[in-house]
Amino acid sequence: MSEGACDILLCMTLPVQQRRYTVEEYLRLEAESDEKHEYWDGFIVSLSRLIGMAGGTYEHSLITMNFARSLGNRLDGGPCHVMGSDLRIKIPRSRLYVYPDASVVCTDPKFDPQAGERTTLLNPRVVVEVLSPSTEVYDRVKKLVKYLEIETLEEYVLVSQSEPRVDTYFRHADGS
Repeated sequence: MSEGACDILLCMTLPVQQRRYTVEEYLRLEAESDEKHEYWDGFIVSLSRLIGMAGGTYEHSLITMNFARSLGNRLDGGPCHVMGSDLRIKIPRSRLYVYPDASVVCTDPKFDPQAGERTTLLNPRVVVEVLSPSTEVYDRVKKLVKYLEIETLEEYVLVSQSEPRVDTYFRHADGS
């Protein structure tokens, strides 16, 4: 994204007069905030504003928790653990910090030292997004491309709320 420009989804979710923030400003503001915000290349986006309400819907929460519980049950006793939506992920080589609905980390989690206090994961193996009408295009297109920058990511899972559908993208051994 070029300086001062934003893509159509980002522009639709931000106030017209939004200023750009540094990563340091974002991390400081986020540490003091009562709600979660994502950081998109200089813009701070309120997740409640993005999905159009404070918190989420009953359906979104139910799907997220059922998926995470089932996944956690399958991973129980192994080296991998399911993380909830409160654990932020930093996309390397991007100025992007996001809160997926769930993620899986295996062996030793690595954290962004800039964010401090084990709040921002650098090495998820799996990322899960439950699609909302207002975020589906962003999750399917932009986030997919960004998540692929994470070398440890092996699987990106998109769970539909509107139909019984789960789309999973796998990274092959050759990196494709």
